Amino acid sequence: MGDPDPIPKYHHVVPTTQVKTGDGVAVWEDSEAYQEYLGFIIAIGESVKGRKITEEITMSCCCRRLVELLTILRKNIGETPPCEMQSRYGNPAYRDWFTKLESSAETLVGDLLCTVGDEWGDAVVELVPYLVNSFGNKTRIDYGTGHEMTFVMFLCGIFKIGALKEADRTAVGMKVFGAYMTLCRDLQSTYRMEPAGSMGVWNLDDYQFVSFIWGAAQLCEKARIKPKSISDPEMAEMLCKENHFFACLAYIHKAKTGPFHEHSNQLWNISGVPMWSKVFTGLIKMYRAEVLCKFPVIQHTLFGSIFTLQKAIVKNPSIPTADVAMERPGVPGVDSPRPGIGMGSRFPRPGIPGIDLPPPVPGITMQDIRIPPTACPMPGARVPGLVMVGQFPGPGNPTQFPGPCPNTRLPAPDFQSPKPTVSLIGPTESSNP
Repeated sequence: MGDPDPIPKYHHVVPTTQVKTGDGVAVWEDSEAYQEYLGFIIAIGESVKGRKITEEITMSCCCRRLVELLTILRKNIGETPPCEMQSRYGNPAYRDWFTKLESSAETLVGDLLCTVGDEWGDAVVELVPYLVNSFGNKTRIDYGTGHEMTFVMFLCGIFKIGALKEADRTAVGMKVFGAYMTLCRDLQSTYRMEPAGSMGVWNLDDYQFVSFIWGAAQLCEKARIKPKSISDPEMAEMLCKENHFFACLAYIHKAKTGPFHEHSNQLWNISGVPMWSKVFTGLIKMYRAEVLCKFPVIQHTLFGSIFTLQKAIVKNPSIPTADVAMERPGVPGVDSPRPGIGMGSRFPRPGIPGIDLPPPVPGITMQDIRIPPTACPMPGARVPGLVMVGQFPGPGNPTQFPGPCPNTRLPAPDFQSPKPTVSLIGPTESSNP
């Protein structure tokens, strides 16, 4: 039996942002850091398959110290209550909490590493910036997948320097990351943190992504529930304490209102996938396409001696690759496995949550149409307070009003008659019978 691979010796430096332009994203995707980061996510995912957050897991001294570190930061929330404010997002008391984090981060990381061994004390200078940037932005008071990514890099860095061992993977994925998620949700709800760089309905979630990946990995083995349970709020509440995926869903159900397929369209689509193993690999592909190749995220990523942009010599074979480029459907429901038959189908469409449109003019019967999910970015999508009377006119989809509707932003198509055949304003008092 051969000796384990030796831990490389790092010349620790303060990490900095190094991807300054969009062209730098390609350098990042070809780098050693990219392969190591994704490989770490997959390795933790493999170690948590069939496991629950609530079960007893052997924890090393370093894992216990990490949980204690996050517990200290969570207690600081109680010592820094939110201010009274009228705005929807961004309670300024968060900046006071963040100041406490900045002032104590070096001590917290130093105590963590010195407890494990004196040989890792030099790594403090490089790991502290990752910890500080794992909980949101002090100026904007926002949080997003980039901050989650920074914390995962913080954990990966501790593995790389040797303070955490291979045997700690399950405890890190379950206990340590679970404590991190609890802290982040408390921060988001207490200080009304704004989602950083949210894409609205096309986001998997406003704040998290890796937690969904590892939660799906947990369900790849020994799971009795199926992905079709994703939209069930009672199931999410029941499983939120033992699974990362359903913990995120439970938080979504508490934070958002309205039909699930409208405010969480991507998760609604995923609920049509038959197996959790497919969800796990599919989420990794989606994470690569929607987060790791986006300049607004990578421009804030820190690189030093532990994570470098040096070109990778060997590609990690365990990283799944997408067969085709991801494209978002132009019309909601057409390319989605749920809910039911798409709007562009030739088959009758079953009733789904929506709003039936009343006739705009008394005495005129409109075709039976329904408003699609209101947050979907489709051409001519209605804005709040406006109503569309139909989709694009054309063969197979006639419109009641050939002229431009005053309540839509769509211009009149070239093939429409310049004069409407039906008056939109109705008869007036001066009209002759």
